[in-house]
Amino acid sequence: MTNPERVQRIENGLLAVLVLVMAVVIYPEWWWVTLAAFLLFDLSALGYVRSAAMGAALYNSVHNYAWPAVVAAVGLLVQGSAPVLATVCGLTALAGAFHVAIDRALGYGLKLPDAFTHTHLGWIGRDRPRA
Repeated sequence: MTNPERVQRIENGLLAVLVLVMAVVIYPEWWWVTLAAFLLFDLSALGYVRSAAMGAALYNSVHNYAWPAVVAAVGLLVQGSAPVLATVCGLTALAGAFHVAIDRALGYGLKLPDAFTHTHLGWIGRDRPRA
């Protein structure tokens, strides 16, 4: 029987590699920004200072593929009129997608509102149920 969590983790690992290759090909002088910006997206976890529900909402609003898609679309739309903005948008989109893909490949999924360690991919850390 197929393990859906394992399939998602493998898919996202492959996606992370693809995103990094895209960064190198599209922005050969700036590809490293994809790696340098990696931890910036985790600032969204600061919502957990207030509550688990607030933390999950803020974290999930950043840790999804929707924002990289929107930012990439903006970059494509302004490419002819604002090439610098297009580059910033492209790098930001790739960095965001890379971050989400790595998180999901490592088993860090979207957070459920009861605890930071409870994700759509299951429990993580010490809260993981013992087999």
